[in-house]
Amino acid sequence: MEFSKMKTNPNIINQIRMLHSQEDDNFDSFNEKYEKFFQNVDDLFELQRGLNNAFAYDFVPMPSVIEQALRAARRVNDFPTAVRIFEGIKQKVENKEQYQQYLDEFKSLREELGISLKEELV
Repeated sequence: MEFSKMKTNPNIINQIRMLHSQEDDNFDSFNEKYEKFFQNVDDLFELQRGLNNAFAYDFVPMPSVIEQALRAARRVNDFPTAVRIFEGIKQKVENKEQYQQYLDEFKSLREELGISLKEELV
């Protein structure tokens, strides 16, 4: 069968479009959604699920989202996840300078919560 003769069902295409929410494409709504999510996390499974979902996007979360995720990690008493959040940031940013900006932004919070970087633990 030739591709040009194949028929597509427009209803299927519309259904696929509906599966992808428009609000997820907006950087502000993404950050608002995950900031609120991490504020309400009360167990490790939910924290890790939220982090996996948030870091799966092409966006690098805003500092307010990262702060809430770090606070959630300490709230559920999971130091390794708090350290790994910085590893996730390091992978998501475009260059070392951006990563350093995040480190500078969170220096006092890291001290407050007692969170080390992977490089400091070696």
